[in-house]
Formats: sequence, structure tokens, C-alpha cells
Amino acid sequence: MREIKYEDIVKSVKDMILYSATNLPKDAYKAMQDAYNNEKSEVCKAVLKQILENADIAKNEERPLCQDTGLAVFFVKVGEDVKVVGGSLKKAINELKKEKNAVILGHYYQQGEIQDIADFVGDSLALAQWAAKTTADIIVLCGVHFMGETAKILCPDKKVLVPDLNAGCSLADSCPADDFARFVNEHPGYTVISYVNTTAAVKAVTDVVVTSTNAKQIVESFPKDEKIIFGPDRNLGNYINSITNRNMLLWDGACHVHEQFSVEKIVELKAQYPDAVVLAHPECKSVVLKLADFVGSTAALLKHAVQSDAQRFIVATESGILHEMQKKCPLKTFIPAPPNDSTCACNECSFMRLNTMEKLYNCLKYEFPEIEVDSEVAKKAVLPIKRMLDISEKLGL
Repeated sequence: MREIKYEDIVKSVKDMILYSATNLPKDAYKAMQDAYNNEKSEVCKAVLKQILENADIAKNEERPLCQDTGLAVFFVKVGEDVKVVGGSLKKAINELKKEKNAVILGHYYQQGEIQDIADFVGDSLALAQWAAKTTADIIVLCGVHFMGETAKILCPDKKVLVPDLNAGCSLADSCPADDFARFVNEHPGYTVISYVNTTAAVKAVTDVVVTSTNAKQIVESFPKDEKIIFGPDRNLGNYINSITNRNMLLWDGACHVHEQFSVEKIVELKAQYPDAVVLAHPECKSVVLKLADFVGSTAALLKHAVQSDAQRFIVATESGILHEMQKKCPLKTFIPAPPNDSTCACNECSFMRLNTMEKLYNCLKYEFPEIEVDSEVAKKAVLPIKRMLDISEKLGL
């Protein structure tokens, strides 16, 4: 495989841009000379003379032929057998971030290199809290679409970007807004609690939003006889019902990652590593949660792993969190809980993995794709989101 230095590509492209910007093509220059020599009008002849003189000055002094034509964008193609060495995408992203006064928020389920370059890394609650208080002009949300919507709803005057608009959420998809609104209307008198993993339109028919970090405390803030609809995650809803002794009416939705963990394979891992502590996210099925030594939000799982004296953990949540766990606890061992299907990376969120460093760079460079939320929807959705943030602040979460 042939290697080309990054610096050589930059120099070649730079030289090409300078040459093309300062040198009129020979055939064009000759055509101008011929036109000048054959022109009968003195006025036109004077104009052509100025153009030719400008071309001579541009070539001899390496000045642009024209200074008001905008910015040239070049795409360099290389073959499959060529490897570019050197250069730093991370450095380029950081330079753009500084230039544009942007902040990068990254979810724990992102690829490790994106987590490392992010200004803030956290779960859904933390990202919402950081978005609400940032002074940056541009927010780049490295997560999934509903997280970008939440940031835009909280910061309507800021530009909110996501590296890939196709980064959706299976849990949010399991709760279409029209169907959920109909479900709510069919149950008058119920308080509606929606998990943050929902679209803006679902939040707009919600009384208060929750995350896995604060769901228990927010549910318990209502009277015990309060009639509550909880959506869209049935697993999280069942778990909250079990630990609060509530009987909330649940929407039948689920996360495709947390649904896939294999009870049998976790039991096998536990037999192989009897000292291992099993950590599980409450979006997992109840049979998985029964095997867990500790159940909590992504942030809570991380905190528990850091504070625990145990040296080995089996982690039943999206495997991106293992990056931060390993960074904070380099001497501990973290084993991703296996999915039912051993032939797929089902303990990884395919939507989260759509975001890459290259897409992050492009989204900052061109300020696209941008998240937009209908103004009427945003007006309604911001109320339950702010209610969640206010309650979380009072509870110290």
C-alpha cells in the first residue's frame, strides 16, 4: 500500500489553489489579447487592457485574479491502495470549535474517540443540564436525534447541530406521537410522565419528563394515589413500579439494545467469574435486572463502578459506557453483557455508532445538519423538560 503524507496533500492543494487563483489560463489570456487587438471601440479596448494588466499583476505578484468570488472548496480523491499518514482530525475539530464558539456534548454511548474530544460527556439528564446553561453559540450534540431536539428546545436561539440526522432511537420510534396523544386522551385524569427518550411531539403532550437518573424520585414526588401514565419504556416503567410500589399505566415500548441481553449468557459469565459484580440499566428486562447486583442509570453505573471495591464487572447496558469506565478505573476489568445473538454487536446501539469523527468535523465545518423544532411543539415541550430540570435541581441530581 502506498503512503502519502498529509502535509504533502495540504501543500499540493495549496499550490494548486494559489496557481489557479493567480494565473489566467493561457488560452483565455490569448483570447483576451486577440480581442484587444481586434476591438474597434476605444471604451471596450480600455476595459480589455485593464483585464490583461490585472492578469499580469496577479501572475507576477501572486495576487488573486478576483477578490470577491467566495471560498473554493476542494474534495481530494485517493485510491483504495493509498493510505494518508499524519495530520490530526482532532486538532482540526478543536480549531473549528474555538473559531465558531461551539461546544461538543457527547453521550456515554458514543465511540471512545468522540467521548474524548467532547467538552462534556454524560447521560441524557447531564446533557440537558449542560445544554441549558452553556454560553456557546453552537451546540454539537453527539448522541441521537431526540437529544438534539431537547437541546434545541432548551436553547431556541442557539444553533444545534448533530453529526448524523439518521442517528435516531428505537425507543423513541416505538412511541409515535399521534398514537401516544390518542392514548393520553383515552385516559383523562392521568398525569403523563415521559422518558426523555422521546420525540419533541411526545414531550409536548407530557406533564413532566424523566431520565433513568431521576425517574424514581420524580414519580415519588407525586401522591401515592396519583394516576400516572408512563411512557414509552415498559421495562423502565415496570422497574419504577416495583421499587415505588406504584401501578403506573405503561406504554409498550422498549430499547432494541437493552431488550437483547441474554440471561443464560450472563449466568454463564457469572459462573466463570464469580467475583464479578453485575451492573444493569433499568431499561433491561426484569429477568436481567433480577441477576444484577446494582441497577441504575448510565451515570449511576459509572459512579458505582468507580466507588466499588470490586475489580471485575459484567455491564448490561450499551457498551459505549465501558470506555469511560475503563478510563476512570484502568486497573479494573469490565465485561460487556452478551446479547442473545452472538453473531451481532447487539450490545451496541447502531444509531449511536452512526456518529464518527469525520462527520463531527464536517458538521462543525459546514454547520449542518441542524436541528429544527416546530415552534408550537417547542413551546409545549419545554414546560415538562424544565419541570424535570427544576425537580432534579431541588433533589440535588
